[in-house]
Amino acid sequence: MSHKFTRRAFTTALGAASIEAAESRPNIVLILSDDHSVPHLGVLGDPVIKTPNLDRFSREGMRCDRMFTAAPQCVPSRTAILTGRSPVAARMGRFSSPLPPDVITLPELLRPQGYYTGICRRWFHLDGPGNPGPVTRELFDRHGMRTFDKRVDFLDFSPPKQTVPVVNRFLDKAARGRPFFLWISFNDPHHGWDKNAIPQPHDPKKLVLPPHLPDLAGVREDLGRYYDEIARMDGEFQSVLDILKERGLAQNTLVVFMGDNGHAFPHGKGSLYDPGLNVPLLARWPGKIKANTYSHELISGEDITPTLLDAAAIPAPPSMSGRSFLPLLTGKSDKHRDKIFAARLYHGNSAFTPTTRADTFDLSRCVRTQKYKLIYNCTPQMEYWPVDSGRDPGWQQILAAHKEARLKPEHERAYFTRPRPVVELYDLDKDPGELNNLAGKPGYESLERELKLALQEKMILDYDFLPLPLSE
Repeated sequence: MSHKFTRRAFTTALGAASIEAAESRPNIVLILSDDHSVPHLGVLGDPVIKTPNLDRFSREGMRCDRMFTAAPQCVPSRTAILTGRSPVAARMGRFSSPLPPDVITLPELLRPQGYYTGICRRWFHLDGPGNPGPVTRELFDRHGMRTFDKRVDFLDFSPPKQTVPVVNRFLDKAARGRPFFLWISFNDPHHGWDKNAIPQPHDPKKLVLPPHLPDLAGVREDLGRYYDEIARMDGEFQSVLDILKERGLAQNTLVVFMGDNGHAFPHGKGSLYDPGLNVPLLARWPGKIKANTYSHELISGEDITPTLLDAAAIPAPPSMSGRSFLPLLTGKSDKHRDKIFAARLYHGNSAFTPTTRADTFDLSRCVRTQKYKLIYNCTPQMEYWPVDSGRDPGWQQILAAHKEARLKPEHERAYFTRPRPVVELYDLDKDPGELNNLAGKPGYESLERELKLALQEKMILDYDFLPLPLSE
């Protein structure tokens, strides 16, 4: 069955959902910051960071502090966000892959129901590399692999200072009386971090370090520059809200802000620990989402598309494993998930070599409940290296401290155990830094098996290509 037939069959089956009903549907704006972990917003408890606009926005709607992306990397995470499926199920295991044409996306489901759809600002990562090599480019062109110019009405990729004109250009093209969907991707706070991102930088000495980062001057310096980029992004975010207000669109627009994955520090981006997966999620929809509310429920990156479809009164296709959390946002339920799942896949566009490390190639899966997490590593032999920031002062000073035997035992285990354990199990209440592995320890056998069974089911349903955690 062709993907064209699949789309036509599903959209025809929507029945009552029609273009004529479009005027009653909300506009939807989805804004992604890049590499942005919890708790790096003032409203989420960070006592130092300068995010007044996002903090104010959060008080106008709901903040969710347990949003977990489906992967700790840009491409697979954004795959889940826009498809409602895990990146494994959507066959996006290679970072340089374009989204398969038969995998349906959110804008394709919104367009037949009257929505004008767009993607703008930073490269969105789902049409392959933004600047592929000549061989890859020729193959993509020959086989028609890039498809997003057909999936949306508006595509525009511009530098940060072009946010205001590009958003206005999109809105100028959207017809009056017709709802719109716009996905805006920011560059900040993606690595590399500018030294002069804001006029009054954060003082590295005043930062509160998380337990997974050693307290070294270089680590503080890197984190300070990362904070500065979040503060700069806070201003860019406000510019979008200002446009909606100036055009009289704020009242009937659902605005969702979230990070695409966690920060590019050790134990963060590229890992299945919470700093790699747990990102801010804020949502505002006047009259629908009660102001100044919050949720501690588990939410998956797979849940974004089903939720936005639900807000537009459009059913999600059966192929989507994500679940709508609209009832959570609108106060009709205070429960959502008891588990989330995530996958670590290939990162970057370079070929594999004898010196490739875990920042590029690492394969693992995890299941997380409110209290526990199990990580299943299928490439434990790979040398650990942080994604993107390996040459920065922080990691270089961690390496020096390791060579001089100056690291705390928990940091030594976390970054320099080789091979790494195949199975990791953490009590997140007692050990929020995920530094004390309980796998195989007495008293945790039944819990470990329970979580492996849950992960096994997810991997089977996603047609995962990795070996299953249980041989039964």
